Parts: sequence; structure tokens; C-alpha cells
Amino acid sequence: MEERELAELVHLVGKRLRQGYVRRLVPLGLSPSQARALRVLADAGPERPLRMVRLAEELRIVPRSLTPVVDALEEAGLVRRQTDPGNRRSTLVVITPEGRAAADRARDARREAGEDLFAGLSEEQREQLRELLSVVDAQFR
Repeated sequence: MEERELAELVHLVGKRLRQGYVRRLVPLGLSPSQARALRVLADAGPERPLRMVRLAEELRIVPRSLTPVVDALEEAGLVRRQTDPGNRRSTLVVITPEGRAAADRARDARREAGEDLFAGLSEEQREQLRELLSVVDAQFR
């Protein structure tokens, strides 16, 4: 078997994880960007709707790229827009109960994609990999 660079293997594994995740999102009627937006809104909490600008910052995208994502989520009844009472020029994005349920299903889809991808590893190996990747990730926080 050809030996690959570590960076190449990590990239390949990440790509396979994304592909498995996307396959599971399709039946939910969600794109990865919609699922990410719902996750951020759900994690903010039911009492904390986010301004469009803040949601874009959390997703690390420009606000104009967020508009079609929020449009599609609003059309599906998963979020609603409302004027920010603290700043009438700002728009809040509020997750609906249906949106919260969709965020949970998307989270399950991501977890299942990971379980399938790493099924060939023992529990001990998965824990080792989790720890190693956490060390690498911690460098950037």
C-alpha cells in the first residue's frame, strides 16, 4: 500500500466524513450550510436569537452569503426573521421548534456519519484518535 502524507490522509478522511454527512442530510431537506446555521442557532439557546451579522460571524461567512441560507430555512419554517427591538435596523434570526428538531436530526446525521466512518476502529483507537485530534485543534483556540 502506498504511504500517504498525514495531511493528505486527514484531508481524505474529512472528505469522506463530509460525503457521509451530506448523504444523511439530503433526506432531511438540508444542505450542510443550512444544518450549520441551525446548529449555531440551536446552540445559542431558545432565548437568544442572533442578529444576522452575528450569525454570519459565527459561521465565518460574509453576511450576504447568509441571506440565501436564511431565506431557505425561513421558507421551510425552520427559522423566522424579526426586527431587533434593541436596534430597529438589525434583523434577528429566531429558530422555530421545527428548526430545533431539524437541528437535532442534523446533529444525529453528523454523529452517524462519524460512527460509520470510524466503525473499523476499536473504541480504544477511537478514543486515542479523539485525544490526538483535540491536541491538534487546541493549538488554534
